[in-house]
Amino acid sequence: MLTVVLWGVAFVATRLGLDDFSPPQLVVLRFVVAAIPVLFLARPAVSGSMLVAAGMTLYAGQFLFQFFGIAAGTPVGVAALIVQTQALFTVLFAAFVLRDRPSARQVAGLVVAFAGLVVIAATAGHDLTLLGFGLTMISPISFGIGNILLKKIDVTADLALTAWMSLVPLLPALALSVLLDGPDGFVRSMASATWLGWGGAVFLGVAATTLAYTIWGNLLRRYPAATVAPFALLVPFVGALSSALVFGERFGPVRLAGMACVLAGLAVIVLPVLRSSATGGRRSAMTW
Repeated sequence: MLTVVLWGVAFVATRLGLDDFSPPQLVVLRFVVAAIPVLFLARPAVSGSMLVAAGMTLYAGQFLFQFFGIAAGTPVGVAALIVQTQALFTVLFAAFVLRDRPSARQVAGLVVAFAGLVVIAATAGHDLTLLGFGLTMISPISFGIGNILLKKIDVTADLALTAWMSLVPLLPALALSVLLDGPDGFVRSMASATWLGWGGAVFLGVAATTLAYTIWGNLLRRYPAATVAPFALLVPFVGALSSALVFGERFGPVRLAGMACVLAGLAVIVLPVLRSSATGGRRSAMTW
């Protein structure tokens, strides 16, 4: 539950950080903080190419597009829900790449979840832009690709792997910042940032990345994945509640219906897989 709360509140921290930093700048700050443990932890036994590929999708792609989407007009509560559709895309990519064909029940869940996304997109208006929605949707797609790559890495998501993968987003995010914000944009943003902006960046690096991912990896090693992984479905609820309390975000009946469809579809997709994996090993459900 601590991990769920940290990941849910991270969406509020992201919104606060984006008030002072551009999306690529916030990505740089998040992963500079998260990469600090590489100073005293050896690199995990993972090939450099696989480490870079997983880091580019699971971290760089996921969070760059997530941050750009929120900055472009995706409300925090909606973003928290959209990112969790990574489970949906993981099933789709696994079917094509790993030949892991989804069951009829999973297909039904995919249809329900996609229908919910269409309903949410139809509510685009003053508090949700189509550009923001489109950018945010790329985040779980990149997340799903990263999950497939992570399945090929025979190392659990512990502190060393989290820290070393955190090095990967730094160069592309910094290059994007120079391109979009100018050569001195980062320095100007850091000089003018408020304590809320800095607090959001530090929270994302320390709590939402280093602490949360390390706890999650340890839980998956100590308990069956079928016991641990379903808790990730609670992240959108924490994100939406946190946004409502901090920013006063409200959800109309149509958007609530769409969000309910997405969560119902994800539950149908994930829970049967987790139950079947409980006797087949903990590793298989780690990606959820």
